[in-house]
Amino acid sequence: MYPFHWVPADGQRHASLDSRPGGGYPTGMSVSTLCERELPADNSDFGWLWSTCGDCNAEAHRIAGTRPDANGFQATAPGRGR
Repeated sequence: MYPFHWVPADGQRHASLDSRPGGGYPTGMSVSTLCERELPADNSDFGWLWSTCGDCNAEAHRIAGTRPDANGFQATAPGRGR
């Protein structure tokens, strides 16, 4: 498990190191993101369909010690699937 959590906010999915309440960040809760913004969470079903913030994704991969592939996903070892 990683120390960050994903949260929809401001039209994108962001990552945050803020403590996450059970059930996720409630809509309207102010969250500090890995892209260094303070945003209100949008814990709606629609919000989870938004694209991922590129800056949060890059910082999340740095924290996780992985590197994103060209599509922003974790690169896998040769011969192994996702």
